Amino acid sequence: MTDRTFVNPRQPQTLYISQILLYITAVGAVLFRSVGEGWVEALPLRYLVVALMTIGAAAGAYGIANSRKWGYQLGIAAALAPFIIRVEIIRRVDVFEMFGWNPIGLLFDIAIVAALLHPESRAYQKQWFE
Repeated sequence: MTDRTFVNPRQPQTLYISQILLYITAVGAVLFRSVGEGWVEALPLRYLVVALMTIGAAAGAYGIANSRKWGYQLGIAAALAPFIIRVEIIRRVDVFEMFGWNPIGLLFDIAIVAALLHPESRAYQKQWFE
């Protein structure tokens, strides 16, 4: 019988922090509707996009905590999704829409991607994740 965990502090610091940041992203999206911060409103099917980003962040963090490759890949996808959506909004709407965004939210998104794509995280997941 294997033990399942929501957070695994035995992993490298970068993966541990990325788990916590992904959970914070998911909880913040549910409680405060912080995913999107206004730019998601310009998308069609915005509620579906927010739901997928929220579920992806939580499931990715859970998979990373349990040393699963699918969790790592899903965590990267959930962390990169805001950037892909920002590029699409800039392409469709206007580059000046970016000035209305929350810069702290952008820094938070950058921190998650940096922690997940850090060489230590990548090397650990290649060697130890199933």
